[in-house]
Amino acid sequence: MLDKNATIVFGAAALSIEDIVAIAKNEKQVTLSNDSDFTQKIDAGVAFLDALLKEDGVIYGVTTGYGESCTVEIPPELANELPLHLTRFHGCGLGDYFSPEQGRAILATRLASLSRGYSGVSWALLKQFTAFINNNIIPVIPEEGSVGASGDLTPLSYVAGALCGERDVYYQGKKVAAKVALANEKLNPIILRPKEGLAIMNGTAVMTALACQAFDRAAYLTKLSARITALSSLALKGNSNHFDDILFSVKPHPGQADVASWIQHDLNHHEHPRNSHRLQDRYSIRCAPHVIGVLADSLPWLRQF
Repeated sequence: MLDKNATIVFGAAALSIEDIVAIAKNEKQVTLSNDSDFTQKIDAGVAFLDALLKEDGVIYGVTTGYGESCTVEIPPELANELPLHLTRFHGCGLGDYFSPEQGRAILATRLASLSRGYSGVSWALLKQFTAFINNNIIPVIPEEGSVGASGDLTPLSYVAGALCGERDVYYQGKKVAAKVALANEKLNPIILRPKEGLAIMNGTAVMTALACQAFDRAAYLTKLSARITALSSLALKGNSNHFDDILFSVKPHPGQADVASWIQHDLNHHEHPRNSHRLQDRYSIRCAPHVIGVLADSLPWLRQF
């Protein structure tokens, strides 16, 4: 459920996995930071790129082609056309489509990267991202077409295309042409500046967004598995002493100890008699913390990525 009073600020600071997940679930809206250092950084990036163009310098992906075509010179008068052509060239994704929730995560993850101020993108582009998220205009993105190596070029081309009023989007529960959704929200298609097509597409926002959601599900399943274990133990009249915190305090595995404490809490361990129906429960019950704890131990490490 969207909380319009809860807003996540995009700027020079990093976001958390939980921030991306909350945006994906449409629980929070987004805004751009008004911090003076941040605004100056965005303005400086745009000014720097404009200065290079005036100097007739060679700029990869701006006055050159891409990849193996980097030796192909692009005349300065055509530099403004190149970004849109790039988005169209990569519009060849296949397979099923990412869900609206996944699409929101992708938008948020790409915005998080671009708003760090190192990509030379304009305020207009950043504001278009926030408008898409806040108005729930979500690009329809094919699932197949990237391995997340040199960038999710193909799937992110659908993001770039939608921002420009091309391709399709999820809007008000339906798939519609992006230009229709933009018109309905009184928004204009963005006109990409030099380098902005490359800035949107040449990153791993799709893989990162999906990883954030996978992390969130893994954390939820860790808690859910512990609760199901407690319910199973209760139904089988199990021995709650298997989950005593003293047993797990002598082991160097905090994940196991956490899981055991969750199960203890659910079983109201302190209220149980010393001797239960079974002195020793089956492995699937009494060793659950050892299994679930592996995932619980892994989550802090996985968060670093």
